[in-house]
Amino acid sequence: MNSIKPPQIYSVVPSILPPDQLFGPLFHDVQMSHVFDDSITFADCFPKRSPEEILSLYEIEKHKKDFDLKDFVSEYFEIPSPIKTDYESDKQLPVTEHIHKVWPLLTRKSQENCSMLPVPKSYIVPGARFRGLYYWDSYFTMLGLQYAGKNDLIREMVENFAHLIDSYGHIPNANRSYYLTRSQPPFFALMVRLLADIDGPDVFTKYLPHLQKEYNYWMDGYFRLSDRESYFRRVILLPDGSILNRFWDDLPAPRPESYVEDVEMAHNSAPYGVEPGTLYRHIRAACESGWDFTCRWFREENIMETIHTTEIVPVDLNCLLYDLEVTLSEAYRHSSFPEPASYFLEKAEKRKKALLENFWNDDRKFFMDYDAESNKSTKIMSLAGVYPLFFKIATEEHAQHVHEHITESFLQKGGVVSSLHESGQQWDFPNGWAPLQYLTYVGLCNYGFFKTAKELKKRWIENNDKVFKETGKMMEKYNVVDPESPAGGGEYPNQDGFGWTNGIYLWFKNNTS
Repeated sequence: MNSIKPPQIYSVVPSILPPDQLFGPLFHDVQMSHVFDDSITFADCFPKRSPEEILSLYEIEKHKKDFDLKDFVSEYFEIPSPIKTDYESDKQLPVTEHIHKVWPLLTRKSQENCSMLPVPKSYIVPGARFRGLYYWDSYFTMLGLQYAGKNDLIREMVENFAHLIDSYGHIPNANRSYYLTRSQPPFFALMVRLLADIDGPDVFTKYLPHLQKEYNYWMDGYFRLSDRESYFRRVILLPDGSILNRFWDDLPAPRPESYVEDVEMAHNSAPYGVEPGTLYRHIRAACESGWDFTCRWFREENIMETIHTTEIVPVDLNCLLYDLEVTLSEAYRHSSFPEPASYFLEKAEKRKKALLENFWNDDRKFFMDYDAESNKSTKIMSLAGVYPLFFKIATEEHAQHVHEHITESFLQKGGVVSSLHESGQQWDFPNGWAPLQYLTYVGLCNYGFFKTAKELKKRWIENNDKVFKETGKMMEKYNVVDPESPAGGGEYPNQDGFGWTNGIYLWFKNNTS
């Protein structure tokens, strides 16, 4: 091993290139040699020298007889630790008090290193392996921050997202270079609306340019769609002439943060007729959805190698973009240039019509994702189907049927389950997630199903309380079918912290409806 002591951590404006491209063969060798148990660890490492110098040293030293790859990485990189929030946990505390103690442990300021994209203000991280500013997580965290009296932190987080939009043209999955080719469910409009409730309608005017850029990102290329080219990036032309949206990623390559998992899956995908590049893009698009992973995206419910995310038009994404169009209309109406307000309201009405026509499955009496290849509903019933109730798009009759499905199937002992199919994936049965509890609760209340909503809230709070009393932790996800058992599935162990669980717990405890 080279005996020269490294200088301080290499600190410059971070490169746009993700670490797999910066470190090339070294990155591949580290990941495929399982130097770390979790691929995201090396993706988040801080280089102590420039990438060029580290690569040169690697090419020299790897040929030595006593070369040890793990020692090399330890010498030339600072290895990040998971965000620990359990060392001060007092299981006897009320959960609300515990959460207030945890907020400072989850609060971060931006660091400049190899993969971190800098932002100007403080923010809340989810916790454990998730060490950045994650997009859709943050909205549900903000809901709790409001009740925790931390409005300044909400303002700072919205400002950070606006900064990312200004810098990169969109909000990445999180503020990491390896997330730049994809976003996450577009909740920025709801964040702006939340802040406007706190600070007044001038917030709409302040963030109008960012709302518009967010919309442009999701609608990029809509004008080129035709019978000859019905797909382009995140937009898709349906047979009825509607233009709707799908999840997408520009890069058909393994994810740096899950490199080993993706490469190994590509090796196993040949029997299913899937080329590696196609598989990688479907996997990345599923990550943009936030539901990574669920059999919503699979042709065969129990076989992830059949993932085909980019061929699916998701009901939740299109409800979010309906809300973005409505929010843009409101923002322009508050601005000094109100003329586009009616244009975006018309866009929203067209999307609402397309939503009701293409996502409502009259046989199942539920809102389902749309398979653009087969031109029919997908087979999986999931809580993505509550989004039309959350945004008040559904008719009263639709809502009645959705409510019946929730009471008869989705509502379990510890909350509502993400989907009705047990695939082994973390966003499926038997797991429940804080954001879906909130969305379902509000959707039910919007249509007057207060008794069911109240019961859902009660069961989720009791589940959170029980796990905290046993572990001292607020978890990323929960087993809502059997609260005596931990949640499972996924590419990594269940994480604790946890931003959005804390946020929704506080929101539920403070919302008396």
